[in-house]
Amino acid sequence: MRLMSPWWLLLLLPIALLAAGYVWQLRRRSRYAVRFAALPMLARLVPDRPGWRRHLPASLLLLTFGLLSVAAARPEVNVPVPRENATVVVVVDVSLSMAARDVEPTRIEAASEAASEFVEDLPEDVNVGIVTFSGTTAVLSQPTTDHARAAATLDDLALESRTAIGEGLFTSLRMLEAQQRLTDADVPAHVVLLSDGQNTFGRSPDQAADAARRAEVPVSTIAYGSDQSAGSSSSALGEAGAATLGALAERTGGEAYTAETSDELRSVYDDISSSVGWRTEATEVSPYLSAIALVCGLAAAALSLRWFVRLP
Repeated sequence: MRLMSPWWLLLLLPIALLAAGYVWQLRRRSRYAVRFAALPMLARLVPDRPGWRRHLPASLLLLTFGLLSVAAARPEVNVPVPRENATVVVVVDVSLSMAARDVEPTRIEAASEAASEFVEDLPEDVNVGIVTFSGTTAVLSQPTTDHARAAATLDDLALESRTAIGEGLFTSLRMLEAQQRLTDADVPAHVVLLSDGQNTFGRSPDQAADAARRAEVPVSTIAYGSDQSAGSSSSALGEAGAATLGALAERTGGEAYTAETSDELRSVYDDISSSVGWRTEATEVSPYLSAIALVCGLAAAALSLRWFVRLP
């Protein structure tokens, strides 16, 4: 939390003095009553003491003053707000190694389900595009705010041979470039690329990373699957594949993730969603504090009238 006008907090000093004076008056009154009245007589004169109720209106009134003082200092807090007109491209590896069963039920089924949830959970104003790659690339969905339709394209993905990570990213960049020409606007964009292996075909991930960096498009990568696949050695992720994806993310300003289970993959997508679908914005909360102060002040007045037939 930041204070735009912190000097207004000096108003808390007289409020603290007022609270101290209230406590002092209570003690003074108590000593006076005990001094000039016998305890049995005092009990008969005041048989039903209000107890904690007599302090509640005063406490609420002091809280009202305190909240108004803090509101005057104009505090700001960071709150997440949906990104407007942003574009996220989800890129999924559909090479044959995605049929491995080290992730239940299979890598591709778990990846498809997690990616679909990710797409549907993004803020509604975010455009989402879907790209798949193996030895070739395919645009399953152009950027759209119809998240349900985009997510549906991830159902029943067909697997093919070879892995062209670089080509998948190049296809995503071309899609983003075409969208910017169409809208005639420089919209913020982010690519989320999932793969379970190394590049075996087409242009290298390094070349794609250079192109993404020139276009100022960060790429977050997910190294997916275990080091030792339940299928064959060719479907194991391996350190080289994870290192390739990590370098791709680092060179483009994105984040590198790893996921070995379906739960880990969902967690990764949740983390990415919080960063690419939302932005942090400083928001002044003075009106909210003032409203709470008003409620506290009204409550103090109402309780004092109800219990003591007077205002505090």
